[in-house]
Amino acid sequence: MTAKRSLLGTIATYLVLITASLLTLVPFLLSLNVSLLEKKALNKGGPFTPAIPPTFEHYQDLFGRRVDFGEAIWTTVAVVAIVLVCQLLFSVLAAYAFAKLRFPGRDTLFWVFLATLMVPQAVTVLPLYFMLSEMGLRATFWGLVLPYLFGSPYAIFLLRESFRQVPDELIDAMRMDGAGHLRILFGLVLPLNRPIMVTLALITVVSHWNNFMWPRIIGGNKVHVLTTATASLQEQYSNNVTLVMAASTIALIPLIALFLAFQQQIVRSITITSFR
Repeated sequence: MTAKRSLLGTIATYLVLITASLLTLVPFLLSLNVSLLEKKALNKGGPFTPAIPPTFEHYQDLFGRRVDFGEAIWTTVAVVAIVLVCQLLFSVLAAYAFAKLRFPGRDTLFWVFLATLMVPQAVTVLPLYFMLSEMGLRATFWGLVLPYLFGSPYAIFLLRESFRQVPDELIDAMRMDGAGHLRILFGLVLPLNRPIMVTLALITVVSHWNNFMWPRIIGGNKVHVLTTATASLQEQYSNNVTLVMAASTIALIPLIALFLAFQQQIVRSITITSFR
């Protein structure tokens, strides 16, 4: 009886997981399917009509429109790359200082800094917009990236909690060998926290790849990233669903590829943080 209940429980668990997976995957598969459908097939059979044979004309049509989708892709890649490098660098330095250095007011400064997480982004949009406009950075590439360069409270909090788990004995041993703070950080602390770094990098990439509000406000109609370019396509070609779905699919594919490539590191980081 116990074995039978255990088997039924296992089957029920797998059914729930399969159902949840299908509910998660269906929107992505539907977007891909519609992007490969011919317009006549879509109008006749609806979005669930299998794209057999598939057509790639909608992907070709994306480039050369009034909103240059190719340029939007490269702008997005450049924004994400610069923000990723700078955020990781400054967040790592700040987290190490808050975790392992001793100075007056350290904990108070950290909690005051962390309190900025409670401030909604919408509250700071207008002040940032006016500041960057006064600096002449409205509708420019650097206007997109400047507010995000110097770390983020969430990243610093996550890294600080992880860095605090590094034994002080190991750090003291490196200091006795003449190592400075940078050597300790990059030679000891970061290698021990590689899964957290990978997870934080993925979170940063995903959040800025999908960022819409700030690029829409500061970029206007001159500087586009993937999200704003897709929104502009939807406004201009609202009746061309296949074109918009092709744009959405292009925006989704890199994120799915990143997750598949680093899924083991993500699971490992969750496991590590759960047992600390």
